[in-house]
Amino acid sequence: MNNPLLESFDQAPFEHIENEHFKPAFLQAIEQARKEIDQIVDNPESPTFKNTLEALDFSGKQLDRVSSIFFNLNSAETNEEIQKIAQEISPLLSEFNNDITLNEKLFQRVKSVYQQRGELSLTSEQQTLLDKRYKSFSRNGANLDEAGKKRLREIDAELSKLKLKFGENVLAETNKYEMHLTEEADLAGLPEGAKEAAAQLAKSKDKEGWLITLDYPSYIPFMKYADNRELRKELSQAFGSKGFHQDDLDNQENVLQIVSLRHERANLLGYPTHADFVLEERMAETPKKVLDFLSELLDKAKPAAIREFNQLASFAKDTDGIEQLEKWDSAYYSEKLKQQLFNLDDEKLKPYFKLENVINGVFKVAEKLFGLTFKEVFDVEKYHEEVKTYEVYDRDNQFIALFYTDFHPRQGKRGGAWMTSYKSQYTVNGDNSRPHISNVCNFTKPTETKPSLLTFNEVTTLFHEFGHGLHGMLANTTYPSLSGTSVYWDFVELPSQIMENWCYEKEALELFAFHYETGELIPMELVAKIKESATFQEGMATLRQLSFGFLDMAWHAADPAAIKNVKTFEAKAFEGTNLFPDSPETCMSTAFAHIFQGGYSSGYYSYKWAEVLDADAFAYFKEKGIFNTAVANEFKEHVLSKGGTENPMTLYKRFRGAEPKIEPLLERAGLIKKVV
Repeated sequence: MNNPLLESFDQAPFEHIENEHFKPAFLQAIEQARKEIDQIVDNPESPTFKNTLEALDFSGKQLDRVSSIFFNLNSAETNEEIQKIAQEISPLLSEFNNDITLNEKLFQRVKSVYQQRGELSLTSEQQTLLDKRYKSFSRNGANLDEAGKKRLREIDAELSKLKLKFGENVLAETNKYEMHLTEEADLAGLPEGAKEAAAQLAKSKDKEGWLITLDYPSYIPFMKYADNRELRKELSQAFGSKGFHQDDLDNQENVLQIVSLRHERANLLGYPTHADFVLEERMAETPKKVLDFLSELLDKAKPAAIREFNQLASFAKDTDGIEQLEKWDSAYYSEKLKQQLFNLDDEKLKPYFKLENVINGVFKVAEKLFGLTFKEVFDVEKYHEEVKTYEVYDRDNQFIALFYTDFHPRQGKRGGAWMTSYKSQYTVNGDNSRPHISNVCNFTKPTETKPSLLTFNEVTTLFHEFGHGLHGMLANTTYPSLSGTSVYWDFVELPSQIMENWCYEKEALELFAFHYETGELIPMELVAKIKESATFQEGMATLRQLSFGFLDMAWHAADPAAIKNVKTFEAKAFEGTNLFPDSPETCMSTAFAHIFQGGYSSGYYSYKWAEVLDADAFAYFKEKGIFNTAVANEFKEHVLSKGGTENPMTLYKRFRGAEPKIEPLLERAGLIKKVV
């Protein structure tokens, strides 16, 4: 069989790939990678940095490419066949990775170079690679006895399957639910665009009336605007109970097994808990530091959150006689209160945020800051017709990256928004191989009468993911494992979160916020209101984020052996952050993909950690000018281009001149008064 994945390619050959190509490609690429490892191990020469560490980092390139294509498709364009292949392949990849980290001879070669590190003239990037690689062996079982290594392999194979199953169940639950409405009165309060999208969705499925789903572009407008409280309750509980129905898509047992196996794995490797294991390689370093950090923010945010909640409850009671504010009331009454306080709502803003204009805007911001230009190209293969592709060039017209965008929900695509890579940046023999980066989101689709118009929240999401994209695109390192977003997990959100700040700035909005029909620039009073409303209910929003961080740490920073009931355990973890009454029918953990499927276990706190960094960093831009090229160049040079080549605090201090302070975040969130 002619297999495009096994041929030499630069751009992913999406249009030539069939599902049956994947498994043979994986098997052959694993075999090829094994041979490359064997060559390193069997090298008769004494171990050196070049013949061991460098050779190891550049091994398995074909496997990396096949993996990135396959697992990205499993997120953005999956089907039952791809999911089945994922279940078969994941244990094989887990076993292969174990074969490397548990390879005694390979470890001895790495250890030999590591022990000589004081006498070697290594660059800081080479020192980082050596340290990271040595730790990856010792932290993943290289020092275990044979029985320990065998058990570690079993745990990793089982975890890879459980995490996949968890994600498949969440996606299946999302796709399974539909609220089919046939009475127009049930859509009272909904903006015309949301009604039209619901009608179009129903029509696409040969149904009369309107369809509301759990995809964000359908779910969020209904929760925010629908007057029918009972229907909001039904939708909210459907969303909140994914994986919690005691059926074949139930994730409770998967959650318990995942945390149990992670804990056993950590113990096997000599760590008290999974969180201790994970945080050793994070800026935060220990569970205690994370919990102290979350608690400090909780102390600052909780009084504001309680004030905001009481204000919202009073408003709902005065408006509609609501005696007990429930979760399904939150977005609805918050939107109404926001309109009353600021005369500002998303429906007024959306006409100024046509998707194509916002994309153009984020490109212009990148041009002004970093000298980048984006040229749409039409000869790059895509995995779906909605994907767009761009070549990215710098000020000197040098090719920087290939950029894919994929912005609308569909059946085979998981919810949320993410950045990913199809090819890492690296330098070999003086040749700087440039990266292929992708942004994937789930924004409202265009309808028959309207283009895709974004809520302001979606605008900030686009800028956020584009920030991750810049981290990948502007990578300029030698080794692929240290390139782009290959950084400490609590540093990775800095480039993304800092980009959100430009969405609130007049100078940036003037580049792209034009009315999609009239071409009129967004009125400056609306810009002023956007800025003024930026801290609206920030205490409640902070509390919500902190609750997720506390839940993550509850699952991973202690022995889970005594946990019998997922819901009961979760409720206890939420005790200090609860504002709304608990809903017994819902459970967050069973759909908390960030920590049970993605890479955020013991790391959800990193969003808030990175907010401290981004607020401190943007304060520097504000001080010098938000498009100050000198500051932008410093940020590009010391943060965006450096990837994981040095300790992130070292890189940050090089950019900022000092460690980050928490005050800019608290001031920006309105949780403390700004000191003038």
